[in-house]
Amino acid sequence: MQGFGVKIFLNVVVVMFLSQLLGLAMATSGGFSVDLIHRDSPLSPFFHPSKTRTERLTDAFRRSVSRIGRFRPGNLKGIESSIVPSAGEYLMNLSTGIPPVPIIAIADTGSDLTWTQCRPCNSCYKQVLPFFDPQKSSTYRHSSCGTSYCLALGKDRSCSKQKHCTFRYSYADGSFTGGNLAAETLTVASTAGKPVKFPKFVFGCGQSSGGIFDENSSGIPVSTDSTISGRISFGTSSGIVSGSGTVSTPLVRKKPNTNYYLTLEGFSVGKKRLPYKSFPKKAGAEEGNIIVDSGTTITFIPEKFYSKLEKSVEKSIKEKGERVKDPNGIFSLCYNTTREIKAPIITAHLRDANVELQPLNTFTRVQEDLVCFTLMPTSDVGVFGNMAQVNFLVGFDLRKKIVSFMPTDCSQH
Repeated sequence: MQGFGVKIFLNVVVVMFLSQLLGLAMATSGGFSVDLIHRDSPLSPFFHPSKTRTERLTDAFRRSVSRIGRFRPGNLKGIESSIVPSAGEYLMNLSTGIPPVPIIAIADTGSDLTWTQCRPCNSCYKQVLPFFDPQKSSTYRHSSCGTSYCLALGKDRSCSKQKHCTFRYSYADGSFTGGNLAAETLTVASTAGKPVKFPKFVFGCGQSSGGIFDENSSGIPVSTDSTISGRISFGTSSGIVSGSGTVSTPLVRKKPNTNYYLTLEGFSVGKKRLPYKSFPKKAGAEEGNIIVDSGTTITFIPEKFYSKLEKSVEKSIKEKGERVKDPNGIFSLCYNTTREIKAPIITAHLRDANVELQPLNTFTRVQEDLVCFTLMPTSDVGVFGNMAQVNFLVGFDLRKKIVSFMPTDCSQH
């Protein structure tokens, strides 16, 4: 059987409603591609023009540190989404309803429900643009309590007097949303020029939301302009990553099945291999010990293993300048230098796949005179962040249950 998957350009991974959208996309001929917008691009609704590049980077790193806690086993009760404003790094243009209402959605591998605020809203946070109004759409339909989508919500579902499926999601940071589960026409702005429509797309119509969300939150602000920083492709042809240099690793099925788990067997710093032996019990078995995630900028690995990796990296760097503390208190290994450091290639040894990470994947200039190593220790499950995926085509083939990595110059796509 031919594989069906999603291919990601630049440092971008999968959209928040990947599984459902992939299933619907099987009906399209060959697939389609969609442009992605970085949240810090000038025309993103999250863009703050007064902030410097350094401040934006620091914000992204802090979002990653905050986000890692959402993957803790204790925080994953029922189906708990991590689609909160502080977590999203990439956006995509969508439309809902007939007639279509343009929105921007946050693209995220770590999420399981697409939702937006709807009318009537009993208790919602303020947002710049009007809420989605189901009564103005000719294709909006409530989802009944017995549907497979409703049952998939598990403990987060309930049934109204009208036998409509309702939901309530809570997040690790105390934010929440609740409302009706519904089916609606979703329109995706394809790069081919012709929009792709998906009827009966299931989403959450939120009528009670609160927490840390701001006026541009939940992935719904309208924007007709964007700065494109990547592309995501779906389908049996455009969504498959293959060709010279491609390596593939098995997807591991684990709970919660919202996340995409891989097995990390070790790292090599240059030619020195460091086996991945010590992994905390609470983060799960050795299989599926790391999540590949678009919403996390940096890569996290268990503390005991990280110390070995950091020591090896530090020894291998030439012309590195003076080691200093990160003034933001985020990174462990930093150097005071205005020059480019000569960092080694670090290879991530995934099951059946060796992914070579260039210095741009593992180091970043945090300030004019400060360069830091962007892998970090964690006491939780490991996360393969989006900086590690820069200049790779990353393909998720859900039929073959593999993730593929192909080195590429993404500026050419």
